[in-house]
Amino acid sequence: MCGIVGYVGSRPVTPLLLDALEKLEYRGYDSAGIAFMADNGIIIHKTRGRIADLRKIVDAATDDDDCTVGIGHTRWATHGEPSDVNSHPHLSRSKRVAVVHNGIIENYIELRHHLEAHGYVFSTETDSEVVSELIDYCYTGGDPVAAVRKAEQQLKGSYALGILFSDFPDQIIALRKDSPLIIGVGEGENFIASDIPAILKHTRSVFRLGERELAILTRKRVTVLDTFGNRVEHPIEHIDWDATAAEKGGYSHFMIKEIFEQPDAIAKTLAPRIKEDMSIDLGFKSITDDDLRGIDSIKITACGSAYHVGVVAKHFLKRILRIPVEAELASEFRYDDPIIDEHTLVIIVSQSGETLDTLYALREAKAHGARVVSIVNVVASSIANESEEVLYTWAGPEIAVATTKAYSTQLALIELFGLYMARVRGMLPEEEIISSIKALQNVPEGVQKLLDDVKSVQYIASLYFNCQDVFFIGRNMDYALSLEASLKLKEISYIHSEAYAAGELKHGTISLIEDGTLVIALCVYRPLLEKMLSNIKEVKARGAKVIAIINDDDVQTGTIADHIIRIPECTDITVPLMTIVPLQLFAYYIASLKGCDIDKPRNLAKSVTVE
Repeated sequence: MCGIVGYVGSRPVTPLLLDALEKLEYRGYDSAGIAFMADNGIIIHKTRGRIADLRKIVDAATDDDDCTVGIGHTRWATHGEPSDVNSHPHLSRSKRVAVVHNGIIENYIELRHHLEAHGYVFSTETDSEVVSELIDYCYTGGDPVAAVRKAEQQLKGSYALGILFSDFPDQIIALRKDSPLIIGVGEGENFIASDIPAILKHTRSVFRLGERELAILTRKRVTVLDTFGNRVEHPIEHIDWDATAAEKGGYSHFMIKEIFEQPDAIAKTLAPRIKEDMSIDLGFKSITDDDLRGIDSIKITACGSAYHVGVVAKHFLKRILRIPVEAELASEFRYDDPIIDEHTLVIIVSQSGETLDTLYALREAKAHGARVVSIVNVVASSIANESEEVLYTWAGPEIAVATTKAYSTQLALIELFGLYMARVRGMLPEEEIISSIKALQNVPEGVQKLLDDVKSVQYIASLYFNCQDVFFIGRNMDYALSLEASLKLKEISYIHSEAYAAGELKHGTISLIEDGTLVIALCVYRPLLEKMLSNIKEVKARGAKVIAIINDDDVQTGTIADHIIRIPECTDITVPLMTIVPLQLFAYYIASLKGCDIDKPRNLAKSVTVE
């Protein structure tokens, strides 16, 4: 983990690599480094800390004159502490092979012992150093591709690799398995990268390297080989979003920019799929309406915020489809002996389309014969490529590590899918479906109203940004939303925060409430409002300060809560899409007042490509 870049061309390589690595900072990292081809072999510069620290080291060096081939990496520590020596790239002891690696080598200890028995000495705690030494061990000179393929046969786990050979100073070799890698194609120059923003400044022509495909990049061409050594041709994808979409555009942070982009993102996700006659076009080619009628259960699997989308969607889908619906963590899914078959619909949710746990869950579902639909943001990502059907959110690039617009668009899309399936199965009256579709169409306007007046949220945040503990409570849909609200706060502000089902307070959690404890009560799920009022009174009686999120017409809750945040008039289908917005804002303003590094929270990565 976590970011890879590479360049072969005619331009000075070190400033280009440093610039590209900065475009990947949003993925989260703790160290960075570059390797480049020089007249006297492969040169490495790397350090713990920010890319700004690496830039100082590179600027002070004088060994990069006229160098035009190199690779770079931002690391998020998985094996070994963040340190200069554990940083990538890793250069083999022979100085013949340099490697940058994303992923996890599961059998690295076994390989390390084997190589040590053959005289190899290791200086780091990482699994990635094994890759450079193993390739060196397999390299007998003359054929670097054969060496990489021979080494690959011994590797277990996931990897995206950028590799330099000192004997071949005019090329880069790239290889991937279960970790994303993009090839950028230019005029007289070519690129590798973990994500498009890294190279968008230089080329808009890209393709994604396929599973276990190997690419040989020179200035003039990119040659892609499959595992049998046959050439593979990939269609070139033209990136049509503007490079400024990956810049802050006047906002203090990417996160707040992306919060304010939600009305447009939701509209872009919904509008092309809703026709003038209120029909829904999902663009399915493989799964038919008859297939959907034959589904007897649904499982939603994802990680992090995408999993929280699944928890909200579970309540909605169960209510309108009247079949069992479960939301399961992808990291647990394939180890839980899932009960699925050809009558099970598995919905995979992932922003990047590269989340490794989720990718493995997808494969587990397919192995059991389930029908699979994925909801992702990144076109032609690994999860998209391996899914039976794909629903793209079209949210545009999301740079901040803490997701906002991806969460909202995923939720909007899964609700639209639920309405489509309810119509196909005849589970709702047509007038109710049309009314719900129209309500979804009105969500961007409702979210915009919330964003037009954020002062109340800012003020409340200013009162509580120094608190040590925050508890979110809710029932049913409100509890599901509390999970995401709590995650947002803890991941960017580092305040301890938990979400609890309000009905469980009396079974233990209420012992944590004392004078001054902040409790955020979600009270927008109308059928259980009276019970939530009782729960608020329970915590108030023990000294809690309560912020209540309420519907615009709620006249009861404000009489007992310390502060209220009102949600504009909305329906059952739109209330979760509206309610999450002030909770995102609250987390953002708390973190901003604390002076936190909001877009790059510590220890976190945007795309988690390890298990």
